[in-house]
Amino acid sequence: MSLETVSTAKSFGGYQGVYRHASRETRTAMTFSVFLPPQAAAPGARLPVVWYLSGLTCTHANVTEKGQFQRACAELGMIFVAPDTSPRGEGVPDDPDGAYDFGLGAGFYVDATEAPWAANYRMERYIVSELPEVIAANFPADLGRQGLTGHSMGGHGALTLALKNPGRWKSVSAFAPIASPMRCPWGEKALGGYLGPDRAAWRRHDATALIEDGARVAELLIDQGEADSFLAGQLKPELLEAACRDAGIPLTLRRQPGYDHSYYFIASFLEDHLRWHAERLGA
Repeated sequence: MSLETVSTAKSFGGYQGVYRHASRETRTAMTFSVFLPPQAAAPGARLPVVWYLSGLTCTHANVTEKGQFQRACAELGMIFVAPDTSPRGEGVPDDPDGAYDFGLGAGFYVDATEAPWAANYRMERYIVSELPEVIAANFPADLGRQGLTGHSMGGHGALTLALKNPGRWKSVSAFAPIASPMRCPWGEKALGGYLGPDRAAWRRHDATALIEDGARVAELLIDQGEADSFLAGQLKPELLEAACRDAGIPLTLRRQPGYDHSYYFIASFLEDHLRWHAERLGA
């Protein structure tokens, strides 16, 4: 399983790296980042992992450069993995109108079934199956102790992938997630484009619908900025809140006054999330 090192930099006693590999799922080169805390250098180390799924328009670089997570991960002894949000490269289809909310940078963590997207847009299998194999083969990761988080579209991905793969991730959180993509413009465009017009098929890619249909996780932590311009029209956390209440899923939904949708918001609370994951992963 060949892995190319793009860059490494020492940070808080550990190393922040960026890597590239040829993906069997997306049929493209895929780039991701990994922070290895100093504990990774110990002989025989096997460390817990937190996965971070990014939002619309982002790559691995956004959280790597703006998330300010390295100090906390170094203290806690946790590996931090940040994949890309979609396949990229020559020949990979993009939104024909150049819109930011579909195509490149907007994979929505689903496996597309519609042409021309189906050939490359296989982000669900990439995150659930292929990239964990790459991480296990190249880094001292304990895949029995994994946490999952994400922002916006990536929050949607974190919630849905955890709900569909019970037990895979021991802890799940999100920042301003798209709580019900079936019921917002971003999600209707993406799910309709990647999966076709049958809305019944969209339900397994909608966290609120998955919970309504019986999927469960042990508990959830979500932070949502009250000054987020996408809150009412796109994110709709109240739908997820109602579904969790009806299903008996413990949800901590922290509405943060004054915070928007940006990485200033994420960086303000990412350490809180990492410590929450660490408690549940035995870090």
